[in-house]
Amino acid sequence: SDWRGAEIKAVLSQTIFANAAHIHGSLNGRLLADLDSNGWPQTGRNKALAAIRKSFSLMIGGDQHLATVIQHGIDDWNDAGYSFCVPSIVNYYNRWWWPLEPGKNRKPEQLEMCGEFLDGFGNKLSMHAYANPRQDNDRAAGHGIVRFNKKTRQITLECWPRNVDVTGPNAKQFPGWPIAIHQEDNYGKKAAAYLPTLEISGLNDAVIQVVDESSNESVYTIRIKGNLWRPKVFKESSYTIHVGEGEK
Repeated sequence: SDWRGAEIKAVLSQTIFANAAHIHGSLNGRLLADLDSNGWPQTGRNKALAAIRKSFSLMIGGDQHLATVIQHGIDDWNDAGYSFCVPSIVNYYNRWWWPLEPGKNRKPEQLEMCGEFLDGFGNKLSMHAYANPRQDNDRAAGHGIVRFNKKTRQITLECWPRNVDVTGPNAKQFPGWPIAIHQEDNYGKKAAAYLPTLEISGLNDAVIQVVDESSNESVYTIRIKGNLWRPKVFKESSYTIHVGEGEK
């Protein structure tokens, strides 16, 4: 809820809140679930995602030897935020995203093994992009870049192979990238209703906090762009709206 000096937020963690690798080490190394991730324990994972989405934060992590873009789900698919796991710049241990069944609701432009899945712990995740090693000993090493456009609130995720000259005219990212999302996509839960549109005079880019009066808990806090904004809510209740920050 503290937005001093911040226009867009991100959460950095050692690794992502899901088990996004089915195969480890070599192509015959299939694991049901890997405890070396933040997908377990599930209760802690769900509490973390529920807190992070209250700030509309993109999650950025590494450590998985496998680049992925995932939208996480707690109670339903896509009701939490996005994570970008960047690839290893030097990768000595291969991992693959390789589900045994196709994902649900895959978009036509996405890679073949994208869509909605349960990981080995039963966590809901929607895979938007992955960079598997190829069998010709390409270990899918590289680096990630995140671009935050503070004016439009668009967040662009880039994923580059290590051997690509990114300044070259024909430079290409890993298949599936770049991916662009909006800041508000990081609280993906569908609105049950919308509160009246806020028209804020004398204060641009205000911090808005929505509080559920039935529990006195913050639903979320965000710095808007401009002076018009309509808050979404997720259940029927009475709400208090805090506008501004500090002495304003």
